[in-house]
Amino acid sequence: MSAPISVRDITAAEHLAWLRTQPSASFLQTPAWADVKKEWRSESVGWFEGEQMVGAALVLHRSLPKVGRSLAYVPEGPCIDWSSPRLVELLRALRDHLKAKGAFAMRLGPPVATHRWHAATIKAAIGDPTVRRYDEATPDVVEPVGTAVVAQLRRLGFRHLSPEDGFAAGQPEYVFQVPLAGRSEADVLAGMNQLWRRNIKKTVKNGVTVRVGDASDLPAFHRTYVETAERDRFTPRGLAYFEQMYAALSAEEPDRIRVYLTEHEGDVLAATVFI
Repeated sequence: MSAPISVRDITAAEHLAWLRTQPSASFLQTPAWADVKKEWRSESVGWFEGEQMVGAALVLHRSLPKVGRSLAYVPEGPCIDWSSPRLVELLRALRDHLKAKGAFAMRLGPPVATHRWHAATIKAAIGDPTVRRYDEATPDVVEPVGTAVVAQLRRLGFRHLSPEDGFAAGQPEYVFQVPLAGRSEADVLAGMNQLWRRNIKKTVKNGVTVRVGDASDLPAFHRTYVETAERDRFTPRGLAYFEQMYAALSAEEPDRIRVYLTEHEGDVLAATVFI
């Protein structure tokens, strides 16, 4: 007979130790992220099957004024086994825990894929006038775990939020992934079209360099970020947000966050933050 499943508060150290046993986990589920999102009340929780820990999550609470209740948000989480035959029990245990903490609703971001499109498929879809959205293109792969999770969440009463729903636009619904494991730089370049390879070689020949920066380079990154925001018409975050993010994440894990800068003759041409 299986041991009962429960959810209870855990320490940041216990939370981080659990994440380090997992093959992958979003930085949004690390205890340090709570130090970035200071406008939210936060808690680390763990799932236990009897006394054995089987999952963990960072939960962010946004309280409603004068009501005393909160929206509980688990960004890109929780970190549990989404293929578990006891998934319903895991989710109900979280629901009960958060309800006892005063939450009126919970929002999850399950880190599971439901469909995958190869680059050639997306390229063909872009050139097809009848395809208006990525999800209108026929996927190359349908992930059984992801689709089962979505179906189960709907049966439990969860509602899928799309970017059109406003607050739902917190995390991207679609991501582009380039596999790097076991591949050399030449392998990666071989996967690009001829024009991209030519442009990369040209920039190297002309003296364009890429370096890893540190916290002192955040203002330079932020200037390029703001310029991009103005061009692409989105609202940028302030420099202080990125400074707090860099300080919090690097304090928990020194190499978790990096700043990359592309430069030519002392001028910063591009920059990005890697987490």
